Amino acid sequence: MTKTLLSIGHGFSARALTHLLDDSWRVIGTTRSEDKAAQLLAAGTEPRIWPGADLTPAFNAATHLLISAGPTADGDPVLAELRDEIVARRDQFEWVGYLSTTGVYGDHQGGWVDENTPLSPSTKRGQLRVEAEAAWQSLDLPLHIFRLAGIYGPGRGPFSKVRNGTARRIIKQGQVFSRIHVDDIAQTLAASIARPNPGAIYNLCDDDPAPPQDVIAHAAELLDKPVPPAVDFETTEMTPMARSFYAESKKVRNDRIKTELGVELLYPDYRSGLRALLAAEQG
Repeated sequence: MTKTLLSIGHGFSARALTHLLDDSWRVIGTTRSEDKAAQLLAAGTEPRIWPGADLTPAFNAATHLLISAGPTADGDPVLAELRDEIVARRDQFEWVGYLSTTGVYGDHQGGWVDENTPLSPSTKRGQLRVEAEAAWQSLDLPLHIFRLAGIYGPGRGPFSKVRNGTARRIIKQGQVFSRIHVDDIAQTLAASIARPNPGAIYNLCDDDPAPPQDVIAHAAELLDKPVPPAVDFETTEMTPMARSFYAESKKVRNDRIKTELGVELLYPDYRSGLRALLAAEQG
């Protein structure tokens, strides 16, 4: 029996998931550009340009729904345009996934958080995610929320900046981030699809929260390049967006994906993840 995944905002994480789905799946993915649509088609996904395309036929076929599009200052763009389509098919969906962020937990000054930690975002982006999560939870769907830590993977790692000399080891005392390899996001989503648990919330991160400067240093060592010099967070020039990422420091627990979904991380720490990325780059 064919299952159909409708993936709205079919980006980096969603594309990694489709690589794990077998030939019994039909995947329809939305994107905003013709160029990206061509890339999706080449990868075996049926592209739809959205906003723009009529998604009613896709919704009619969908058994599974994945939402990767993030909220804006105007709210959740998917619900703004497609709420009625989604609600009308709430009994049709076997699984709905919403990709959120660990930014909903806010700043814990390097302390640990889990899925039961109260939501207290300290950035506007985090607050918008809290509101979007609540909006999706209000729809009585078979909803699964995935709170993603910092994502890295092929083409999204520190190597290019280390190679071209633009990498910086920005030092902020006590700062620590959690992160996750995109392949571990994909396998967790696949595990959830195989074991639906409507209402579940999962943190997606590896086992080793670490200061960002340690990751840059390790990337340089793997490339046999000089470790970039340390610069002080308080005095170095940064864009407002980059600086905002340092507004929160926390370590994120991932026990639930292991105990409930049986996930065994492919890359439990940034060292194994970076080694794998470099090996793949080198063929």
